[in-house]
Amino acid sequence: MPATLDDLKLHASGKVREIYEDGEELIMVASDRISVYDVILPTEIPDKGRVLTQMSLFWFELTADVCPNHFISEDVPAEAAGRGMRVRKLEMYPVECVVRGYLSGSGWKEYRETGEVCGISLPEGLQESDKLPEPIFTPATKAELGDHDENVDFDRAAEIIGSRPLTEELRRVSIDIYERGAEHAAERGIILADTKFEFGQSPGAEVVLADEVLTPDSSRFWPADTYEPGKAQPSFDKQYVRDYADSVGWDHTPPGPELPDDVVQNTRAKYIEAYERITDRKLD
Repeated sequence: MPATLDDLKLHASGKVREIYEDGEELIMVASDRISVYDVILPTEIPDKGRVLTQMSLFWFELTADVCPNHFISEDVPAEAAGRGMRVRKLEMYPVECVVRGYLSGSGWKEYRETGEVCGISLPEGLQESDKLPEPIFTPATKAELGDHDENVDFDRAAEIIGSRPLTEELRRVSIDIYERGAEHAAERGIILADTKFEFGQSPGAEVVLADEVLTPDSSRFWPADTYEPGKAQPSFDKQYVRDYADSVGWDHTPPGPELPDDVVQNTRAKYIEAYERITDRKLD
């Protein structure tokens, strides 16, 4: 194992993660950075990287019978311990696989305008945060750093991926993993409103779950005991930071606003509470 991350070649750097090459494997390291509206904010959230990594590891284990994943081990350089994981290299698919069980965020906005979400017609008269009749697959394009992801319909996603049968399989697996996660979260008093997955392929496996899974960065988690359709819900995810950023009149273009200490501490507490309630583990 390399002694430090500096000994490794930087493979990619995203809004939250750095990925390093180690021979035929990758080391994925989650930082404490936080991004909203696809803009990295100047203020970090302590322990966020550990929550994202440890939560993903929990879900990789819980969903391994639904879909293979890219996780190999936590054998990483010491400075990345707890927030890094060793993973397989995959050929990634160029769409984000979004599943919605409730009407919120960009889905709610699109429904108000068209009565549909990503080309899927929904019943009339739904309210914000309503539970949908069944989970829906609403893919999105992967934006370059600084750009916004764009919701697309199934046909467009199949064009981008280049195979309709493969896109159908991605839809099936995405909904299956969402339902597994939603059931587990519900038993712990948490609603999994929506989430996004990323998949790739490796030799011998066409659909492999990758990146992060069912974390507060990639999902909307709501406390079930205060759930009330017809309005936005309090959440365990970064919606709290989005709401703060909107409250100060930020226009969603760089640079993002600095976060005050109370927003930082409250956000940290939300991430840790989501992790501990869902995993039944303490963040050491």
